[in-house]
Amino acid sequence: MRIVMVGSGYVGLVSGACFADFGHDVVCVDKAAEKIEALNNGIMPIYEPGLDALVASNRSAGRLSFTTDLGPAVAAADVVFIAVGTPSRRGDGHADLSYVYAAAEEIARAIKGFTVVVTKSTVPVGTGDEVERIIRETNPDADFAVVSNPEFLREGAAIDDFKRPDRIVVGVTDDRARGVMTEVYRPLYLNQSPLVFTGRRTSELIKYAANAFLAMKITFINEIADLCERVGADVQDVSRGIGLDGRIGAKFLHAGPGYGGSCFPKDTLALVKTAQDHDSPVRLIETTIAINDNRKRAMGRRVIAALGGDVRGKKIGLLGLTFKPNTDDMRDSPAIAIVQTLKDAGAVVSGYDPEGMDNARQMMDIDFASGPYQVAERAAALVLVTEWNEFRALDLSRLKSTMVSPVFVDLRNVYRAPEVEAHGFTYHAVGKAD
Repeated sequence: MRIVMVGSGYVGLVSGACFADFGHDVVCVDKAAEKIEALNNGIMPIYEPGLDALVASNRSAGRLSFTTDLGPAVAAADVVFIAVGTPSRRGDGHADLSYVYAAAEEIARAIKGFTVVVTKSTVPVGTGDEVERIIRETNPDADFAVVSNPEFLREGAAIDDFKRPDRIVVGVTDDRARGVMTEVYRPLYLNQSPLVFTGRRTSELIKYAANAFLAMKITFINEIADLCERVGADVQDVSRGIGLDGRIGAKFLHAGPGYGGSCFPKDTLALVKTAQDHDSPVRLIETTIAINDNRKRAMGRRVIAALGGDVRGKKIGLLGLTFKPNTDDMRDSPAIAIVQTLKDAGAVVSGYDPEGMDNARQMMDIDFASGPYQVAERAAALVLVTEWNEFRALDLSRLKSTMVSPVFVDLRNVYRAPEVEAHGFTYHAVGKAD
């Protein structure tokens, strides 16, 4: 099928490359000329494992192309996906849908023949209705159907998630569109991936509900971790004990410094605002947001406490800056709040991240090191913030030999206390009594 992806950011680029790998003819469109030029030169705008090779192979095969010219691409398309950003709107926290609506208007002017217009962007309930209205108003003669098809991609594992999904949710009200979407995802039938057809508004809500539930699960285990520290229990054993219950499951039960990234913070907030607008508040989600925001700065205070309450003039090294490993995404990363808390207390902060350094430089004013051992040099404490694989087997003796004081604060529980303490460190974990 002939597919157009409007927006060549994280969702659009990964989805477009994967659709091309299925054998579809895909054109990715973006207004940013420099991004399109870079993509045509094989330079990825984001870090995602395996994406560069996937893009290169499908460009070489002639199934994937990039352009800034939306009109001709849409005119020839069977399906047009809207995959533009929906950031939190400044001032009120609602999802900013201006990019979605602008794309809908531009698509409307270019449609030729029956075209399925799909909202791939994460959008509040009712957005599909407005997209349909905009297209109808802009081009009354257009033959089209609007579909909701939310993405469920994890940064760092997006390609595998796309090709081996837990489910594919399609919100549709038109039988012709249903047939087209069935054909779009036909290559996944061999994997027996469930294709779940729902109403359009239901599909839109599924995405928000899923992210909100996962955010609550993370926040729940973080609160249990705090309780574990007070009562002398071990949160990792608690997580294992409850995660083996099939009704609960083990995923997203890893205690840490709080959730961040491009999805959970903005999507939970957007869901809260949607619920308030419809006089049906979601108190659990509201509380989840508040707890998570407070937790990030609390992690900074935890580091200060590990150094006796005074960090003024002391160097503190951070291992990892992105919100999770295998991405360069710094959006709402716990490291941002941790850095600010430490700097407010007078600390000198140094940091290193395998992939997020360029983005981190735009968000925080710290000393950037060239590696984990350079971060540790003359540091009073070392803080493991993001659990990148290269931090899982560090030479602890080498780290200690360069530090002013051997304090190790492990916010991801990557290490075990006995092995760290055996090298002379004072070790602090999350959800375990010191």
